[in-house]
Amino acid sequence: MKRISKKAITRGLVTLTILASTPTLGWADMSPEEIKNGYKVNAAFAQFYRWYQYYERSEGGIDNALDILTQDVNVKSGLGEANGHEEYKARVTQLPTSWKNAHFPKDPKVTFNADGSTSISSELTYLNEGLNPDGKIRQAELTYTMALTQGDDVLPKFSAIKIEQNSESEAETFVDAYAINRMRSLVHYWLTLIEDPSRNPEPLQEILSDEFTLNFSSGAITTYDDLKEWLAGPGSQVSASTHVISDFAAEENEDGTYSIQMDFDWEGILPNGAELVAKTRHSWTATNDVTERFARIKSVDVEILEPFHPKEK
Repeated sequence: MKRISKKAITRGLVTLTILASTPTLGWADMSPEEIKNGYKVNAAFAQFYRWYQYYERSEGGIDNALDILTQDVNVKSGLGEANGHEEYKARVTQLPTSWKNAHFPKDPKVTFNADGSTSISSELTYLNEGLNPDGKIRQAELTYTMALTQGDDVLPKFSAIKIEQNSESEAETFVDAYAINRMRSLVHYWLTLIEDPSRNPEPLQEILSDEFTLNFSSGAITTYDDLKEWLAGPGSQVSASTHVISDFAAEENEDGTYSIQMDFDWEGILPNGAELVAKTRHSWTATNDVTERFARIKSVDVEILEPFHPKEK
């Protein structure tokens, strides 16, 4: 079994974090159809990053894990095969709660299939502290293949998940991934809701702190009524839009809140068919109750890197 140095694993996981945050498509490459489907991509990613949260913080409870699965879900992994909620619950709740798990996806890809379903595929580095003897850190390279089915909610649910191990080694140190995966799911859900053509503001209440400030270029938003007006006004001036995330970073602060830094490549389609692009840098603060489906946005600050302008053909 190959042993990997602390320096190598730390450098490698930093690289993986960047890879997991780097889009496969920038706004310059997106077709009108891809822009229109952008909210569906973000919805799939919101669920994708939620998948890891029970394994990384089991104190959040199994209900949040079951919430992203169809009733007849099929899950195949090194633990065996589970069909349906009860079998999956029985299998994963037997895992020792003393274990530490971390998941670092590498460039996950979303595919829309002809039958209306959605698929996600991703390579991933997995770290575990607790399984190996003498405190040795297990590292495994995995391939995830995941099928999602759209239900009544804007968020799809996993109907099939297959996890294959490609290699195994040892790492010298354990690096926690919870902040990245938990905050990434929040951001993707936020993007899903503001890009969704229905422009329904109700679900946004689930991901906002009791007191929040969103410092947008159109003005500060501090109440839910303000947010509804923004979504119906400036947020609806395009017939379709989407955001692609890059340079994503997240960490827990001493007071228990989380800081998030990222860039958004935005592209929108005007009612007349013209396409606009822009680039912004976002700094967020979020609160987190591990038992809730998502963390909650406390503050957002936005820096304009490239103002709105016509897309070059």
